[in-house]
This record gives sequence, C-alpha cells and structure tokens, in this order.
Amino acid sequence: MKLHLVPARTGLQWVKLGVKTFFRQPLAMSGLFFMFMATVSVLSLIPFLGTVISLALVPAATLGLMAATREAVQGRFPMPSALISGLRGTPVQTRNMLILGALYAAGLLLVLGVATLFAGEATPPLDPNAADVTAEVVRASLANQGLLAGLVVYLPVLMAFWHAPALVHWHGVSPGKSLFFSFMACWGNKGAMLIYSLGWVGVFMLVGLLMSLLGAFLGGVEALSIVLYPAVLFMASMFHASIYFTFVDSFESAERPTTPITNGEDA
Repeated sequence: MKLHLVPARTGLQWVKLGVKTFFRQPLAMSGLFFMFMATVSVLSLIPFLGTVISLALVPAATLGLMAATREAVQGRFPMPSALISGLRGTPVQTRNMLILGALYAAGLLLVLGVATLFAGEATPPLDPNAADVTAEVVRASLANQGLLAGLVVYLPVLMAFWHAPALVHWHGVSPGKSLFFSFMACWGNKGAMLIYSLGWVGVFMLVGLLMSLLGAFLGGVEALSIVLYPAVLFMASMFHASIYFTFVDSFESAERPTTPITNGEDA
C-alpha cells in the first residue's frame, strides 16, 4: 500500500465528483444515509450504551456508503445491502471492522472527555433556549477552551480513521496499520484535504444561503422547515459520496473507478 500524493487542487475535484456521483443515484444515496441515521436515532434511545454502539458503527457505515458510491460510479444501483457490506466480509474482515469501530468509539469518547475536562465548570456559552444568538454569544462559544481542546484532539482522530475502513475491508490491512496509513495519507495530501474541506464549507454555506432565500420567498421559518431536512439529507449524502474519491486518489494500489464520472478525467 503506497501513498499517492496529489496536488492541492485535487481537493475541489473530490467535491465535484461527490456531487456528480450523488446525482447519478440521488434516491439510493440519500436513502442509504437516511437508513444509517434512522438506525443511530433508534440506538440513541438506549442510555449511554446506544451512543457507544452508534459510534462503533460509524466505520462500517462509512465503508458501506463508499461501497454504494463505487456501485454508482460503475453504473449500478446501490442496494440497501451495501450499507452493511463492511460487516459481510470474511470473519477476519468483520472482526477487524468491529475492532476499528471499537477504537473509533473509544477515540470519540476520549475527545469528549478532553473537551469536558478543559471546559471545567464553565456554563455552556450557547444556550439552546435562548431566543437570540448574538455575535457576542458566538464569539464566547468559539473561545470556549473545552471546544477548542476537543477540536485539537479530534483532528488527528479524524485523520487516522478517514481511510481506515476502506483499508481494512478492501485491502486486508490490520486495524492498527490502517490507522497509521490513513493518518499519513491525510498528512501527505494535507493541501488537497484542506481545499476539499474548504470546498465543502463553501458548498454548505451556499446551500444555506439559498435555503434562507427560498424560505423567505415561500413565507418564512415554517416554509423553510419543510425543505430544510431534505436539503441537509442530500448534502450529507453528497459529502459521504465524495469520501470514496479521497481514498482511491490517496493510495497507488487503491481501486480506481472503471467508469469515469467526467469526460476523459480519471477519478
């Protein structure tokens, strides 16, 4: 498994490919993501244990959505079974995916613990019951030490787990090595990953602006609430579709799509 370095501008290509792939199979891709979120919602009804199980399922669900993306790229309709493909391999693959899920849950709980530790006894700066969110309140939230500490710890965790599910399931890499290779791939392509992240931030902001304008045109907050959830579902599905392309471009031995999305361009 050899790291493949790409120019920073590739980050925007990943965003474009994620959007284009989603619109190849919009119902399937959004439906699969909805199924995962529905499962998480049901599990969340179980105090604490449900949260841990939900976190442990994230790597397998990420792999499932990547598998669905690969199906869409190759011109096939992603079936619901794609979502659990990470748990339907050989016994060794399934065991390693479950180990990876347990490590991910432990990592996220560590992030939460660090954030809580640094937050101390301070009152959360954002009151969910507050009528108005002012600029001062937002600044206080961003200056919260717990939030900043959590983000500092979360970033390397995110990098370590970004490519790990695909490495474990598709290439038989052990959970420990997959975390190392994933981190090094993200670090080696940090320019592309930064542009990729900023690209999605820009897309989300643009869609948010369009939703606000649409809500105002249709009649305010009540009208906006009708279209907001589908829009968020579609955007999240597009984002998860793009993860597949960050993987296949980051490793030289990773499988490339057999059916190009763009005219003459290698995905």
